[in-house]
Amino acid sequence: MKAIFRVLIGLLAVSLSLVFVGPAASARTVAVPTGAASGVFLTASAVPAIGTWPVLRQGAGNSAVTVRSLQYLLNAHGAGLAVDGIFGARTNSAVRNYQASHGLVVDGIVGPQTWSSALVTVRRGSVGPAVKAFQDQMNARNIAAGGTAYLAVDGVFGAKTEAAVYRFQNRLADFWDIAVDGIVGPQTWQPVISNVAPRG
Repeated sequence: MKAIFRVLIGLLAVSLSLVFVGPAASARTVAVPTGAASGVFLTASAVPAIGTWPVLRQGAGNSAVTVRSLQYLLNAHGAGLAVDGIFGARTNSAVRNYQASHGLVVDGIVGPQTWSSALVTVRRGSVGPAVKAFQDQMNARNIAAGGTAYLAVDGVFGAKTEAAVYRFQNRLADFWDIAVDGIVGPQTWQPVISNVAPRG
């Protein structure tokens, strides 16, 4: 009887966490916060990703800030794109070139495999377009929350950018089991690009 009760409490806790993270939650795996009253604890291995990768392609329906992140990341791999937030012919061509040179399906569609491949881990002391992608995302989140841009999108990972990373990771750690290390690697990039709460 106790085992059945624990399973029911666990299912209730997971259901509540799905409601809490929003309507798109059914498309992603989430964890019950560590220390939840239900006593259910899920480890990082139970939560391979926070959020789902957006799917981008040429044409309408793309978020400008997400396209800018893509353009910055492609530039980190030498694409030389103008970062304008528009997934037009030049971005489509850069995506196809990137996919071809990295052994991916060449379809011009940026889904999980292309995103994962294009990520560049950045940390204190890093410079370049990938840092700009993170800085731009944090500013966009803050603006969406009613604030203003607070990071210079200069591609220099200094103290202020590092503080933004720690703040973002600490807020995520309230709900998911993630490393709070000040490094923007795959575990941090995915919720940043997937627009998972919290704001910047």
